[in-house]
Amino acid sequence: MQRTIIQNAHVISPGVDLPKATVVIEGGKIKSVGVKALKPRPNDTLVDVNGQYVMPGFIDVHTHGANTFDFCDAAPEAVFELAKGKLAEGVTTFLPTTLTVSGEELKTAARNAKAYADAGMPYAKVPGIHLEGPFINIKCCGAQNPQYVRKPSTKEVREIARIYPVKLISYAVETEGGAKFAKDMLKMGVVPSCGHTGAKLADLMPAYRNGLRHMTHFCNQMTPLHHREIGMVGAGFLIDDLNTEVICDKIHLCPDMLRLIFTRRNLAHVEMITDSLRCSHCRDGYAFTMGGLEVKLEKGEARLVKGGNLAGSTLWMGMGLKNVHEVTGIALKDLVRTTSWNQAIELGWGDSLGKIEKGYTADLVVLNHKSWKVSAVFVDGEKRI
Repeated sequence: MQRTIIQNAHVISPGVDLPKATVVIEGGKIKSVGVKALKPRPNDTLVDVNGQYVMPGFIDVHTHGANTFDFCDAAPEAVFELAKGKLAEGVTTFLPTTLTVSGEELKTAARNAKAYADAGMPYAKVPGIHLEGPFINIKCCGAQNPQYVRKPSTKEVREIARIYPVKLISYAVETEGGAKFAKDMLKMGVVPSCGHTGAKLADLMPAYRNGLRHMTHFCNQMTPLHHREIGMVGAGFLIDDLNTEVICDKIHLCPDMLRLIFTRRNLAHVEMITDSLRCSHCRDGYAFTMGGLEVKLEKGEARLVKGGNLAGSTLWMGMGLKNVHEVTGIALKDLVRTTSWNQAIELGWGDSLGKIEKGYTADLVVLNHKSWKVSAVFVDGEKRI
């Protein structure tokens, strides 16, 4: 069987910091990881990474777009271009994320995801989609279009899931039927998440008791911490097993808040996301629409033209990891689980994705240890960059 040998690797995996390592890939899986140099066979492929970081391929569960394309674009090529952009960022698996738009637009996005899957997923892998809305609090829309906000509907989610799997849904738990909706989603195999919400702690708890364990872009568009009502931000610190998404661009959350989150929360329940938009990979001045709303990228910040709300990010996952590492000083072997393994565990893939370990799928990213730029990406053992 064909083998790929990655030499001179600085392996960073959950709980592992192994310089001068050798990673052997065979049949799309990791065959071995160690410091012993191997004598190559005649047909082996050798990849010398010259001491660069080799990490588990990033898993981004919340990303809308890249390369001027958005997942909700009607054009089927949008998913291909988004997947190509995510691969360039070192993301090997992602959940393309919708906007709060019409039901037909959501179904079109699901059809486009299926078309990408049917084409063999040539870039990053798309095992399912993330519905961000449309069942949100109209007072907490952020950059979502209030015109399309509606009440939670299990029927609507089921119709979309028949086209392509829905893996995660962000909604406001305080909306009518919010607690039951969490239970319905879990029965369907969908992770329910509280987001774009004006909920109080008491509003969250019925959904929590029904199994909700996820919070969408923690601190952004949710009730803040207050000494007489701790809100959703307080809930994220109080309830240990809530899996909290964090945008680590130092814009959506200031460095001090990143430090607070990563040093006070259990890292087993923190998930880095990008929440990237179509302006990711674009230069300042790029203007576009998002769910019918005008957005402009200036000074690296994507904001609504009307009102100025932050609309998402241009973040790459590796740069988010770099930011948190520099802000907190936490060892990479501890932080790296927040870029992949935590996401894999929550979505049911924790025994096959998110680690560089024998038997795990060979989804890997090679990062320059000085610039943090992506040098190579392996998906199912295949070198795609």
